[in-house]
Amino acid sequence: MPSFDNPVVPGFHPDPSVCRVGEDYYLVCSSFEYFPGVPIFHSRDLVHWRQIGNVLDRPSQLPLPPRVPASGGIYAPTIRHHGGLFYMITTNMDSERNFFVTAERPGGPWSDPVWLDLPGIDPDLAWDDDGECWCTTSGNRTTRIDPSSGKALEGPIPIWSGTGGRYPEAPHLFHIGEWWYLLMSEGGTERAHAVSIARARSPRGPFEPGPVNPILTHRGTARPIQSTGHADMVCAPDGTWWMILLATRNHGFTPEFQVLGRETFLTPVRWADGWPVAGPVEERHEAPASWHPLPTPPARDDFDAAGLAPCWISPRARPDGSWSLTERPGWLTLHATGPTLDRPGHTFVGRRQQHHDCRFRVRLDPGSGRAGVSVRLDEAHHYDLEVHEGVASVNARIGPLRQTVARRAVPPGPVTLVVEDRTTDLLPPSLVGPVDADGEPVGVGVGGPDTLGFSVEVDGVPALLAELDGRYLSTEVATGFTGRVVGMYVTEGSAAFDWFEYEATGHAPDGRRP
Repeated sequence: MPSFDNPVVPGFHPDPSVCRVGEDYYLVCSSFEYFPGVPIFHSRDLVHWRQIGNVLDRPSQLPLPPRVPASGGIYAPTIRHHGGLFYMITTNMDSERNFFVTAERPGGPWSDPVWLDLPGIDPDLAWDDDGECWCTTSGNRTTRIDPSSGKALEGPIPIWSGTGGRYPEAPHLFHIGEWWYLLMSEGGTERAHAVSIARARSPRGPFEPGPVNPILTHRGTARPIQSTGHADMVCAPDGTWWMILLATRNHGFTPEFQVLGRETFLTPVRWADGWPVAGPVEERHEAPASWHPLPTPPARDDFDAAGLAPCWISPRARPDGSWSLTERPGWLTLHATGPTLDRPGHTFVGRRQQHHDCRFRVRLDPGSGRAGVSVRLDEAHHYDLEVHEGVASVNARIGPLRQTVARRAVPPGPVTLVVEDRTTDLLPPSLVGPVDADGEPVGVGVGGPDTLGFSVEVDGVPALLAELDGRYLSTEVATGFTGRVVGMYVTEGSAAFDWFEYEATGHAPDGRRP
């Protein structure tokens, strides 16, 4: 039997929601302050996923002004299919309001938002046998709504407060047989994260908790996968059930660090006495019965297409005048909209880092501009490799501190910049204590999660400028709900990028094990 490695959608892809239409699955994730928002994926087997677009790809759908903080913006979408339409419902935290959009095809176009005046976040949609639509939000309150206007028709009705964990959220209602099941998360999205279940004969309740709650959690364990929660369930065509959820992979010395953000994982669900039972979530699982591998995506984007690929995102906005694929055909030209990466309003085009061990390279023609590549968590936590006036520099922004740590002269014209992330041979050394027979240190790891090296290629050979500790670009240091995004920027004038290349360099789960 085939097996798969978790996570199935690696990198910063939190709060997953999934639905099935025939033999096709569709999945969406939170996007927070990034535009375009709510990436949407397609799969035929729940393991191999391909991004087919972004649900919120127009400013009219996703207004994210500069005041939106890091980890603000779009929270916890739910995707459902009913009556020939796809529905995606979510929360824009800038307005603190819920809304949904619809589409006939999952790749879009999606409608403009229909706004709802309902309390709570993490909205869910479900339909009963009479065609009535129920919207459930955090705190586990459900409301019967008009799915065309968003108007509340009944409620909100408190249905279940959970088992007592903090932040009862991420509710999903399922009508299975004679029962309505309420799947929800509690305990917070950190290490205490857990999934609990209750059921009732009606969406109005009363709901009775499951005999064993939580039905899934890794809290208090030494498992390499942690923070399991914010789950959704789906039934495969063969009748088996599966759970999609977020979790983290943490590295380094205590308290350990997550640098890729909360990722999307898959685990089977079995049923016992009318209740779902899930987990634990393993690094490798036996695969679902269907098996539809996808071609490995190319490592390099040559910017030869008519538009940017859906994986490319920007903080808050990507104004039309800030980028172009036509000014210099075969190149991505970026124009500065702000003078620094330390404040909102700058020009940045990036993609999610999806592997702990990886390398990305970019061919940059800086012209007279100030431009480069950045590994970004937010405005106060990023490492940059920048070229300006014939000098390449490595700059580190860590909280209130900003420092240039290395400089090197580069010849005029295009230059290749390289960033390599590794989890071995860390800097500073991550082991202390006695040494073994070969003189190698043994003992307890006390280092960070990874080391990032910044190089400029000279005659095709990378010349290392600096290495930096990755812990300062982690959630545990920066706080927040996102993960690393790596990409291209310009903060003065204009610059052009011929290609961007990203590849995994070590063993990293990618969901494609044969």
